[in-house]
Amino acid sequence: MIHHISLAVRNPLHVAKVVAELLQGRAIPFPNHPGSYIALTLDPYGTAIEFIPQGTILKPGSIDEAVQFSEPNPNSAGYTATHVNFTVPIDEAKIYEIADREGWRAVRCQRGDFFELIEFWVENEVLLELLPPNLMQQYLAIVQPENLIAILDTATP
Repeated sequence: MIHHISLAVRNPLHVAKVVAELLQGRAIPFPNHPGSYIALTLDPYGTAIEFIPQGTILKPGSIDEAVQFSEPNPNSAGYTATHVNFTVPIDEAKIYEIADREGWRAVRCQRGDFFELIEFWVENEVLLELLPPNLMQQYLAIVQPENLIAILDTATP
């Protein structure tokens, strides 16, 4: 189970507040790195999404040091392959309402022959794949172990 993921964005505080609204959770400063914020679901698993300033680079510390954060590079590109797929407790209409308010792209998409989701583009650069309640059953049916094995068995050469 993934408990938290970090994504780089232009405005970490604003994005954390918007994502907390999607999650029906809360946004707070991330205690270990100034300028970073985290959207908490407040669920029993500690599920959260951290937003760090775009252009920040994480590097390993020396022998017994923890991760080292570089200073953000404001000129770095925003598009990335990194994205996250998660459930939100709000309905599809509310997702589009939030996206419209922010001026961010949100569109319902089909993933192959498997399931639908909402692509929610934070700052029109970072992809969040949202599963509102009306799309969850379809997704959960696909990801059950026996169904995944059947799909993998037919796809393996």
